[in-house]
Amino acid sequence: MSTIFQSGITAAANSDALFITLNVLPNKETELKAALKQAHTLISEFQQSSPASHPHGVIAIGSEFWDTLSPNARPKELISFPNLPDSPATPADLMLHIRSNRRDMTYQLAQKLMTILSGLVALVEDTSCFRYLDSRDLTGFVDGTENPEGSHRANVALVKKEDDPDFANGSYIHLQRFVHNLDHWKRLALKEQEDIMGRTKEENIEYKSQDKPLTAHTKRASAKDESDQGLEILRHSMPYADLTQAGLLFASYCHTPINFNKMLENMMVGDGSGHTDKLMNYTKAVTGQAFFAPSSHWFENN
Repeated sequence: MSTIFQSGITAAANSDALFITLNVLPNKETELKAALKQAHTLISEFQQSSPASHPHGVIAIGSEFWDTLSPNARPKELISFPNLPDSPATPADLMLHIRSNRRDMTYQLAQKLMTILSGLVALVEDTSCFRYLDSRDLTGFVDGTENPEGSHRANVALVKKEDDPDFANGSYIHLQRFVHNLDHWKRLALKEQEDIMGRTKEENIEYKSQDKPLTAHTKRASAKDESDQGLEILRHSMPYADLTQAGLLFASYCHTPINFNKMLENMMVGDGSGHTDKLMNYTKAVTGQAFFAPSSHWFENN
């Protein structure tokens, strides 16, 4: 069933995901537009043919590549990934976020999409992700506890018509791949880990605000606007791992890039008094990209 937005933006979490970043080969822009339209249609057809696995796909265009592909109209707030300490910007032209509740279905959809894009793109990176236990990060802590639920997911993730009529129902995406130092992390006592996170490990109970260290992840990764209202993002983050490397593929979807950028600044730059996110002593961001996922209407009319 077709929607006015890409369904993978707001749909509930799956147990399996594949994040693919791509660069477009020179002088392929015209062919690429047709291929992206075909790819968008394929995702919808795949969902209809394999509904039991709840497959979803999101196609997004990189901040640095947008004007090359679509020089006449640009999302109002689409800017480059922030250049901050310990948070590298590694631009890519395209992103495919493919997910389902079966690894084979995720793989099959990815193969079909890459066949459409064959000869037009070069692979930058592909990261296979999985749900770990009861939605925990590989640090052992539950991830995404504060994620929006129900219809509020769309309110957080989708651009509103009154804010940017030409790009309504699209979403600003920020992607980071973190590599965890789990050996270092596991040497910490439980209370040390919990203080770094600002929540208990097994029970997943967030510390009261007054009990959180100023360097706690839950304190530094939150942000407020000028009216002291909390800023939200829709997270689609998932762990990844093999026998040599493990970490988190962090994915933020939002109606504005401001919320993510403020959160990242709070973590990496801190509060001006030297209080940065202590969790960053145990994990390292190795990629950072900004994308925009247009509405279904955009693919059908470009």
